[in-house]
Amino acid sequence: MLNYLAAALPEHTSAAARLLALQCALRMNIHMRIRLPRGVVRSLRLDAAPGPWAELEHARWLRTAPGRTADEIAAELLDVTLLSQAPARPDRRRAADWALRAGSPSAVRDIGPLHRLASVYLVAHADPESGAGLDDLEQMARACGVRPAELRRVNDQLVAAGLLAAWQACPDLGDLQWTFVRGMVPVSTITGGTWPEGTCRSPHPSD
Repeated sequence: MLNYLAAALPEHTSAAARLLALQCALRMNIHMRIRLPRGVVRSLRLDAAPGPWAELEHARWLRTAPGRTADEIAAELLDVTLLSQAPARPDRRRAADWALRAGSPSAVRDIGPLHRLASVYLVAHADPESGAGLDDLEQMARACGVRPAELRRVNDQLVAAGLLAAWQACPDLGDLQWTFVRGMVPVSTITGGTWPEGTCRSPHPSD
């Protein structure tokens, strides 16, 4: 779903709007309608921010419905290709709840939407056994709506916040590698420390 949103939304779409779009895409019904509880919006730290909704409406990805209440916000999603990209609804609902938790770990709870979106992406692409991940730097940058250079700064800040133990981009292959701090994701073993400068190592010990 993160890869779908990277292709479906304009590249300048903010991280806040992407977090909102992810929850909408995962919580829609078979008619592509969504009633998003205010509690979910508050969990995204977007309760007082109309901008993300306006961004998604301007991109013609959704339109808000008049059925807003004190408890929920109603909207209709407009990209029909989403139906072919989305998994079954029970799986989507579980993924939506998981994404909320992945985007709000204690280490990054008070950091902005870009860091929360990056956290969701990194957890989604990590090995649950080792806590290590390997992905394409450009692809993650597209999914987060930033340039690779800015993504490097974000990853450094996630290390400083205590979420990541280490990360490295391999300039020759464009690979991004990272390892989570023990306890930040459900893992059995974690390889900590940092990678030597100029080396590109597989994050999976068996490789």
